[in-house]
Amino acid sequence: MSTQKEITEELALSRLAAACSRREHCTGEMLEKMRQWKLSDEAQARIIKYLTENKYIDDERFARLFVRDKMTFNKWGRKKIEQALWMKRIDEKLISDILDEIDKNEWKTILLPLLKAKRKTIKAESDYDCLMKLIRFALSRGFTMDVIHDCL
Repeated sequence: MSTQKEITEELALSRLAAACSRREHCTGEMLEKMRQWKLSDEAQARIIKYLTENKYIDDERFARLFVRDKMTFNKWGRKKIEQALWMKRIDEKLISDILDEIDKNEWKTILLPLLKAKRKTIKAESDYDCLMKLIRFALSRGFTMDVIHDCL
């Protein structure tokens, strides 16, 4: 495991601002990077304040883009997205608010084709077996039981 050497506050700010200019990042990612660089808590607070005030980072903007990205490209369900955002230290209330804005039918639109494709590959002894395998599959993708039930 490589150890990061300490860097100055100015260099850290410059690197983080450049990273945020290239793609969307959240506060949690920036804090983790600064911890690796062994910056003091005070320096971390100043840098986060600067990045936030100058709109380099915005956790709500990040979360909204993250949700749409994971729904569209990864075909993830609500629970899996929720967990991924939680691991990035996004506020739970913010996560909940953003995910609550998504209509249940959008989740069904994502899950239905996944279930149809999965059904073709399942080898099961009975209909019950097949149903259980489909439910486990949908749960592993992060979909909630009510959406899974509606699709099956």
